[in-house]
Amino acid sequence: MTTIAFIGLGHMGAPMAANLVKSGATVKVFDLVPETMKSLTELGALSAPTACGAAAGADVVITMLPAGKHVRSLYLGEGSSEKGLLDIVASGTLLIDCSTIDAQSAKLVAEVAASKGLEFIDAPVSGGTAGAAAGTLTFICGGSDLAFEQASKVLTHMGANILHAGGPGAGQVAKICNNMLLSVLMIATSESLQMGIDHGLDPKVLSEIMKVSSGGNWTLDKYNPCPEVMGSVPSSNGYQGGFMVDLMVKDLGLSQEAALLSNSSTPMGALARSLYVNHARQGNGERDFSSIFEQFNNVKQIKSKG
Repeated sequence: MTTIAFIGLGHMGAPMAANLVKSGATVKVFDLVPETMKSLTELGALSAPTACGAAAGADVVITMLPAGKHVRSLYLGEGSSEKGLLDIVASGTLLIDCSTIDAQSAKLVAEVAASKGLEFIDAPVSGGTAGAAAGTLTFICGGSDLAFEQASKVLTHMGANILHAGGPGAGQVAKICNNMLLSVLMIATSESLQMGIDHGLDPKVLSEIMKVSSGGNWTLDKYNPCPEVMGSVPSSNGYQGGFMVDLMVKDLGLSQEAALLSNSSTPMGALARSLYVNHARQGNGERDFSSIFEQFNNVKQIKSKG
């Protein structure tokens, strides 16, 4: 039976690890917040006192961490007296990082892993907390063909789409390209719906018109930002759940860092980041990113008061 170490049990990591437990694998978990391990151990996972303790003896190590500095520190032991995961895992251990981080950090860890004869793959996810719970995530992978082949056998227990974007770091680049586009689509959809509402249109009717017209996009089909237009989405639940504004700000920051490195022109991405940063500063950081709709609704209300 495969032994999998899962390190990082946040909003995404916990349900992902739960699906691995349900698949029949032996899962050893660790998180800096001990309470987060309880729900996993109740399902049958084994808890470990440290990240290295979870990884020791595992066939596969999966990490889901906040940022590149955390990934570098954990794998390489940077900034601490402790050894990194690359120093303690057994030969042949497959390393999968599902964090969304900068591509340079992913490439660095992959390079050091390769020097030790280890396969490392960056595999950031798309699909949100609902997809994590349902096991329908999309994994966007960067690494060698061998690493992708091995990782696919594990990731299929947590996702419906396992995609190979290219070599080390490619998964991270593809992920931030996707999220930059998503942010622009969400903003454009929000302002278009609000303009229709301002002219007396029913947002449900307008959404159906645009869905089958040239303006159709994923946000209209799956994630409408206007409250009560679509059931079972955050906009109809007070913008709770889903993908937090703070995380979109983080990903848009990564997209602009990547744009600078490649001298890419991303004016829409830059504007989207500015709008989401402003939205977060207004106290919306922990709400779903579709709450950006309220920025345009608020403009209307301010004008009407004037």
